[in-house]
Amino acid sequence: MQTAFLSLLASHPPEPLAAATKTRMQQLVALLEQYGLTFVFLHVLAEQAGFPLPAYPTLIVAGALIAHANYGVSGLLLAAVAASLIADLAWYFAGARLGRPVLRTLCRISLSPDSCVRQTESIYFRWGPPSLLVAKFIPGFAAVATALAGSVRTRLWVFLLFDGVGALLWAGVAVGLGVAFQNAVNDVIEVLEQLGKWGLLAVVAAFALIVALKWWQRQRFYRQLRMARISVAELRNLLDLGELPVILDVRSPLLQEQNGRIPGAISINAQTFGETPPELAASGEVIVYCACPNEASAALLAKRLMQQGYSRVRPLQGGIDAWIAAGYSVEH
Repeated sequence: MQTAFLSLLASHPPEPLAAATKTRMQQLVALLEQYGLTFVFLHVLAEQAGFPLPAYPTLIVAGALIAHANYGVSGLLLAAVAASLIADLAWYFAGARLGRPVLRTLCRISLSPDSCVRQTESIYFRWGPPSLLVAKFIPGFAAVATALAGSVRTRLWVFLLFDGVGALLWAGVAVGLGVAFQNAVNDVIEVLEQLGKWGLLAVVAAFALIVALKWWQRQRFYRQLRMARISVAELRNLLDLGELPVILDVRSPLLQEQNGRIPGAISINAQTFGETPPELAASGEVIVYCACPNEASAALLAKRLMQQGYSRVRPLQGGIDAWIAAGYSVEH
């Protein structure tokens, strides 16, 4: 909608400022009347489906211009909430049907893969379905949380209740900000109108810069994870030979309860890890594993152990999923 509007402005010759502002506002009203709720619906749907297309600015602008459009607050909120629920239900059923592979896929396409599973699990397992009330306010949390809710078999009506209220709060805050600061938002729109194609380019450049920054952070994180890993076959061979390394499981307690642990593994919280456990002093070999893309949590803890002077520390390649897929036993 904004792109079509700014392109339309760039094609018109200059007019006196007052007349131009009035004409452009009329054009904007016409665009909102024709595409307003449809554009909001599609934009929110795309963002909640996982595309890096922030919908909050659109909701704020739509709220600021609500007095000039033929839709009301209720219609705008209904479009945003409906789009959110459709996307969230798709992730919920995908998580219920496919389980953790869906979470790994989400994190592979995410621009914040270092925290998307670990932090989401930590929040969801601590607060349960009520965490969905604020999920959309936390970057990288919403899509993973909805898939996680399905994978842990949260009841559908419970999911719909908390996710629906959370979507309403999320959209309501954006629309409320637009209404409260409509004069400031209108001023920004008028500046973009006067800039014509340069205003459009500025918006596109700002969005591209945000995506590029996230991509750079992602690549830097992956470089930090580059270290020697041990395969599940190598670890199994060590255990069969009686060479017992210290094995640290950094997954959440609920996941350990659901899927079991590698025999002899010690449960440890990677986020609150401080003093080295006494067991580490008994062996020079330390194996760390998790259930996350690129062994992110395991590699981060391994880095911290190496900084403390432990040179023989390796993440388990593929984590617990690779261990189970190889047919090796687990303990509960």
